[in-house]
Amino acid sequence: MTSVGLIGCGGMAQDVVAALCSARTTSGVRIIGALARPGRGGEARAKLCGVDIVEALDELLARKPTLVAEVAGQAAVAEHADVVLRRGIDCLLISVGALADAALLLRLKSAARDGNSRILLPAGAVGGIDAIAAMRFAGLTSVRYRSRKPPLAWRGSPAERLVDLGKLSERTVLYTGMAGEAALLYPQNANVAAAVALAGLGFDATEVELVADPDAPGNVHEIEAEGAAGRFAIQLQGKPSRTNPKTSALAAFSVARALLNEQATIVI
Repeated sequence: MTSVGLIGCGGMAQDVVAALCSARTTSGVRIIGALARPGRGGEARAKLCGVDIVEALDELLARKPTLVAEVAGQAAVAEHADVVLRRGIDCLLISVGALADAALLLRLKSAARDGNSRILLPAGAVGGIDAIAAMRFAGLTSVRYRSRKPPLAWRGSPAERLVDLGKLSERTVLYTGMAGEAALLYPQNANVAAAVALAGLGFDATEVELVADPDAPGNVHEIEAEGAAGRFAIQLQGKPSRTNPKTSALAAFSVARALLNEQATIVI
């Protein structure tokens, strides 16, 4: 049995719990508690029925989880992940973009070494991560990632200073550059860019384009990778999460799958 503590009680947490509940008969995964922000416990209990809510990380860790999953955002990674890792507990991070902060990445690696624990990164809202990671061994020469989402999915981001998202009538490029900068500028929209970068050429060599498109059929992710082993291109048209349009519904299922794999006999 894998005992999981959640950091976060928002939409992503709700979706992960729902996915695990649907697989409960064969999962071997038990949610032993979820960490809410101080003073937000009552609100969290209303959202996560059946899950014990705590408001301090020490309370969560006192329940002795075998794994802690962050589903709360990049700030939560910076605040809590190193403590979890130093306690010898594996930590799964859905907010992969936080690792674009080089100092934070070094701190978490050090904490994992000290605690003999692991930093686990799910694929999130996109496929092809395994292929990129495998191509690295043969010599990976280029990786390009494009995220195309409806305008309203970019609310609360720097895009609001660039265009009027409510009146956008045509496809508009919001950002072109490298994955590291994209992940830090757009923390709620570019976690996939960070995952692609970590699997392949790194934050400073992974090309990224972020696009607001009123005609987008959902959250569209496109990856092109090329190297000595070949070339591949993938496009995934993800439905937005019902609880958070900035992210794809698939992201929560990716977390659930990663948790279930901790107890699976056959792991893919």
